[in-house]
Amino acid sequence: MPVKIQSDLPAKEILEAENIFVMDEDQASHQDIRPLQIAILNLMPVKEDTEWHLLRSMSNTPLQVDITFVKISTHNSTHTSANHLNKFYVTFDDIKHRKFDGMIITGAPVEQMPFEEVDYWPELCNIMEWTKTNVTSTFHICWGAQAALYYHYGLNKQEIGKKLFGIYRHKVMNRRTPLVRGFDDEFWVPHSRYTEVSKEAIYGCDELTVLAESEEAGVCLCIAQNGRQVFVQGHFEYDRRTLENEYKRDVNKGLDIQVPKNYYPDNDPNNKPNLLWRAHANTLYTNWLNYYVYQLTPYDMDTIGEDSVYTHAAACSLVVESNG
Repeated sequence: MPVKIQSDLPAKEILEAENIFVMDEDQASHQDIRPLQIAILNLMPVKEDTEWHLLRSMSNTPLQVDITFVKISTHNSTHTSANHLNKFYVTFDDIKHRKFDGMIITGAPVEQMPFEEVDYWPELCNIMEWTKTNVTSTFHICWGAQAALYYHYGLNKQEIGKKLFGIYRHKVMNRRTPLVRGFDDEFWVPHSRYTEVSKEAIYGCDELTVLAESEEAGVCLCIAQNGRQVFVQGHFEYDRRTLENEYKRDVNKGLDIQVPKNYYPDNDPNNKPNLLWRAHANTLYTNWLNYYVYQLTPYDMDTIGEDSVYTHAAACSLVVESNG
């Protein structure tokens, strides 16, 4: 799919080198269609890496997607230049009057802190509340998923002791749901975290539907409100080398970190890491954009958030599901 981004965004060159079709603003202006409006709240410290990871993941449908990168205004990012943030990002105050077809809320390296001690927690709560009426479907990743499960459903995260670090085998638990259409029975997902929202807590919440889980990594994927909320406790979007970069960073810091599990052939960091999750990552983001954004969003974006729209959309979603 053509992902519409600013012409001079650094991620554009990386994506084009991978033969991924990205469209700049000038080219997009000549197409007489309404692109999907997707906001990405990027909470990761090295924002450039997350940008092209997510843009790549959304590049496999014929839909045109217009990306708006959003930053937190109540926290100063020290790992991304102020010039990059000022040029390519907006704040929540800049967009809170708008409606979006979809939104992605990323993870953040604050998982071992209580939510209320994160300096931008009040602002994030305002954004998550705003998504209920201004976004068709919101896709939450890792700590972003844990934060949303806590805010929306009161499910708190818990420490899991040793860091969950590597790629883990998962099973599809609800195949008829369109979000996992095209998935194999088993698939791999990268994880890098010290906390989780437990399997028991998620299954105990009647408003959540579990779509995929792992014996080692717990619940990876669940949804609520007919797909208006998607929660992913792993990192489908990761690049081949992302876990390796994290591993080498921690080794250089002298931290007690294990070799990422199931990642290197023969568990040897001198070998090239296995890439076992890209196809399912592409399928997940394609399904989200198609079934839970494009198929459900109204043509008139001003009606996003109205109950009548989602009553009709839910009925259409069930038709899709019944034919799965």
